Amino acid sequence: MIAQDSIEALKARLDIVDVVGSYIELKKAGGNFKAPCPFHDEKSPSFVVSPQKQIYHCFGCGVGGDSIRFVMEYEKLNYPEAIEKLAQNYNFTLTYTNNKNNKPRSQVIEKLHEWYQSLLARNQTALAYLKDRGIYESSIEQFGIGYAPKSHETINFITSQQFTLSEAVEMGLVGYDSDRGQSYARFIERITFPIHSANGSLVGFGGRTITGHAAKYVNSPETKFFNKSCLLYAYNLAKQAIFKKKEIVITEGYLDVIMLHQVGFDNAVATLGTALTSEHLPLLRKGEPKVIMAYDGDKAGRAAALKASRLLSAAGFNGGVVVFDGGMDPADMVKEGKVQELSEIFHSPKPFIEFVLDELLSLYDLHDPKAKESCMAEGVAYLKTLSPILQEEYKTYLASRLGGLGVSPSLVKITPNQHSQPQMLQKNSYRDMWELSLIKTILEKPQFIDMVLDVLEPKMLQFHAREFTLALQGQSEASELMAIMVDVQIKALESEEALQSELITFLIKYYERELKKINLAKDISFEQKAFSIRKYRDKIANLKKGVLVTLND
Repeated sequence: MIAQDSIEALKARLDIVDVVGSYIELKKAGGNFKAPCPFHDEKSPSFVVSPQKQIYHCFGCGVGGDSIRFVMEYEKLNYPEAIEKLAQNYNFTLTYTNNKNNKPRSQVIEKLHEWYQSLLARNQTALAYLKDRGIYESSIEQFGIGYAPKSHETINFITSQQFTLSEAVEMGLVGYDSDRGQSYARFIERITFPIHSANGSLVGFGGRTITGHAAKYVNSPETKFFNKSCLLYAYNLAKQAIFKKKEIVITEGYLDVIMLHQVGFDNAVATLGTALTSEHLPLLRKGEPKVIMAYDGDKAGRAAALKASRLLSAAGFNGGVVVFDGGMDPADMVKEGKVQELSEIFHSPKPFIEFVLDELLSLYDLHDPKAKESCMAEGVAYLKTLSPILQEEYKTYLASRLGGLGVSPSLVKITPNQHSQPQMLQKNSYRDMWELSLIKTILEKPQFIDMVLDVLEPKMLQFHAREFTLALQGQSEASELMAIMVDVQIKALESEEALQSELITFLIKYYERELKKINLAKDISFEQKAFSIRKYRDKIANLKKGVLVTLND
C-alpha cells in the first residue's frame, strides 16, 4: 500500500493545468482554462480547469475532481495505479507501507544516462565529432550528451547495477531478438541525447551514429513513458524562455537546438524524428507563445512545414515558417557565425496561412485552367478550416496569387459555417447569484460557517439549498460544488463585515416573505398567527438596525 504521507507529498507537486494539459488541449479563459470535455461528446467547450482551485469540472456531464481523479478517469486506472502513473511522470519516489515497491522504475534509465555521460568523456572520436559540429563543452554538460558503447557492454552494465533486463525493456533501453533468443541494447556506438518530458523526467534517448550504422539517428521506442508524438526535445530546458519571450522555435534536429541555445535562442526545441502532430498542441499551447517552424528547404522539409502550418493555423496559433535553403540549417548558420542573420530570419517568418497557400499554389501548373480550378478548390477547402474573419481576409490573397487572368475574389466562394457553436446552457433553469456567492464564501472561507449557521438553515434558500447542504457537510468533491468553485462569475465575499451586511439584507427579505405568508395563512390558530407576526416583526426591526439576528432569537 502506498503511504498516505507519500501521496500527500506527490499531490503538493502536481499542477492541475500541467496534468490535464498533457492529455488534452486547454485554452485560457479568464482565470481558468477551457476545453471540449474528454469524457463526453460536445461541440461547445464546457470543461473547465481551475488553477486556483486545482480542480476540473464539466458543466455538461458533471464530472470533476483533482489531478488524480482526472488520470483515473482518462486512463481508466484505479486510485493506486493513477498515483503511480503520476509519480513516474513527475520523477517522484513513492514510499509503501510494505516497503516492496520503493525503487522507482525510472532509476534504470537515470543510471544508464549517467554512465553514457561518463563514457563520452573518454571517447575521443565522439568528442571530436561534437567539437567539429561546433558544440561547446558547456553544452555537452547542459544537454547531458553521452555515448552508448557496444550492445553487450550496455547489457553487462545494466545487470551489474542490479537492474533486471525486463525493467530495461520496459523503459525502452533494451530489446529482445526472438529469432536469436537474446537481448540487445537499443543504442549501440552512438552519441546519446537524453529526452525529457515537459516536467523534466528522463523518458528516453536519441542516438546519432559515429560508426556508420545504417540509420543515422534513432530514438527510443514507444513505451508508456515515451511518446514521441507528445514530446519536444529540450522543452524542459526551453520552457522558461518560451514563457518569458512568448515565442517558441521548432526545429528538426538535436544539433539545431543545441547550437541555437549556445547563441541565445534558448526558446528552441525539436520534434523527435516525426512531423508535428495534434498531440503536440497541448504542450505548444502553454504560455500561448508565437510558434516559429524552422525547417529545411528540401522537399521533405517543405512538406513537413506545410503539414505543420495547416495544423497550427487551423488550431488558431500565431506564428509562421522559416525555410532554410541552400543546404544550410540553423546549426550550420550558428557555426558560421550568422547569428544576426538568424535573428532577422526568426523575426520575420512567413505567416502560416500565407505559407500554406503559397505551397499549394506551387504544386499546380497555373497556366492550365483546369489545374488553376483544382488549386482554387484545394485553397478554399483549406480556408474553410479557419475562422470566418480569416477566411474573408485570405480569399483575396488566394485570388491575387492565382495570377492575373481575371481571378476575382468574388470567385473564391466559401460556404458559411452552419455549425456555429451555441452558448453553453446551464443545467439549472435559474441560478441565484447571491445564494451561489454565499456557498462559494463558505467553501473558500470555512471560518465563516458558524456565523452563517447561527442565522441560516438550508431550507431558507429558495434555489440552491442542496448545494448549501453539501457545502456545510464538507463534500467539496460533489460536482455541484466543483461547478461553483470553478465558475469565475460567482464571487466569494471577502470579509466578515461584507458577509454580515449581505446576510442582513437577505434575512430582511426572507422574514418579510414569511410575514406575508403568515398574514395570508388560514390553517393556523389566531394565537399562533399573532405570535409568529410579532416574532417576524421583531426580527425585521432588529435587522434594519444592523443587528444580525439568530435563528433562536
